[in-house]
Amino acid sequence: MKAASLNPTEAALLDTIDASAMLDRTLAWSRINTGTANLDGLAHQADLLAEAFSQLPGEVTMIEPDPVTAIAPDGREEEVQRGRHMVLSVRPDAARRVLLTGHMDTVFPADSAFQDIAELEPGVLNGPGLADMKGGLCVILEALKAFESSADAGRLGYDVMINSDEETGSAGSAALIDRLARGKHAALTYEPATLPDGTLAGARGGSGNYSVTVTGKSAHAGRNPGDGRNAIVAAAELAVRLKELQNADIPINPARIDGGGANNVVPDLAILRFNIRPKSHAAAESFTRALDGMIANIARAHGVTMQLHGGISRPPKPVDEGAEKLFALVQRTGRDLGQKFGRKDTGGVCDGNNIAACGVPVVDTMGVRGGSIHSADEFMIVDSLAERAGLSALVLHRIAAGELA
Repeated sequence: MKAASLNPTEAALLDTIDASAMLDRTLAWSRINTGTANLDGLAHQADLLAEAFSQLPGEVTMIEPDPVTAIAPDGREEEVQRGRHMVLSVRPDAARRVLLTGHMDTVFPADSAFQDIAELEPGVLNGPGLADMKGGLCVILEALKAFESSADAGRLGYDVMINSDEETGSAGSAALIDRLARGKHAALTYEPATLPDGTLAGARGGSGNYSVTVTGKSAHAGRNPGDGRNAIVAAAELAVRLKELQNADIPINPARIDGGGANNVVPDLAILRFNIRPKSHAAAESFTRALDGMIANIARAHGVTMQLHGGISRPPKPVDEGAEKLFALVQRTGRDLGQKFGRKDTGGVCDGNNIAACGVPVVDTMGVRGGSIHSADEFMIVDSLAERAGLSALVLHRIAAGELA
């Protein structure tokens, strides 16, 4: 990991990184199922995170999630339970502070068949959440432990936020992220690299999830169909019209229509669920205006009512001047460590979108190298645990020394 371009202080900092302990911890945490809805698994993981991060100076706090609701298949708005979030605050009064974020939840539910770890080849492991992002959580911890060994550590304060609901859009932690991000000098988020070679994510599009509840009027499909107001037909027209709004700046995906019943009954309830991916704030604003008018027109034409739920949870994340400087520092530090990686814009979203919306420069793929995330083929490259911990520790050291003006 060392390179000739490192000074003795930086080289000594890297000597503290324990690759073996990182791997052991990552494997142990991967074996805990933490699907976003698995509250017991998340509670167990949160306790282990609080214990592990208490090794660092500062205060560990467990934060209750904000209320989250969703539209059930029967049209009722119901509360969705989420797990607690962990926050570590170190040197809160420091003049210069940064934010490091990760998530403890995975996409694999408690009853998933994907629960075990296997070696695909020497140095490459397959397992649930290894890359996304139990490995990344271990990178945060080890990087901060190494950073705290630096004489410059006292010049930089930081918050660590590990939430329980990132995989479903962070609805129960968005306000927490916003509060912690405000005023920060920079932020690092530990999603896995976008490619196995360590490539970082650059600009990201945004994301919004919506449900439209359509309420019509039931009637007999043979005797008096004209007295009915077909909610499914109205929902279907809305789905088609939404898709017609799609362009290069805003992919739109009508994903599901719930509702209906017996073939001889005009359906009086339907729920259309869809996702949008705006690539700019202007595209998002234009869509919002168009959606409001479209819903009003279709509801009037079909004699139904339409109720909108949801919205944009991840604003688009452009790469501004501040982010360019942070990317440059990360890539320069990587080269000094013998790690060469590029940058690639992506349509995926993460908590980095929310952080950037606060005006804070963020690099949000500081986690391990791996791939095939969100599938049973997910893998992690073992050597990247120590690689990325060293990268983060040195980036933090250089920020503390004033290299990010």
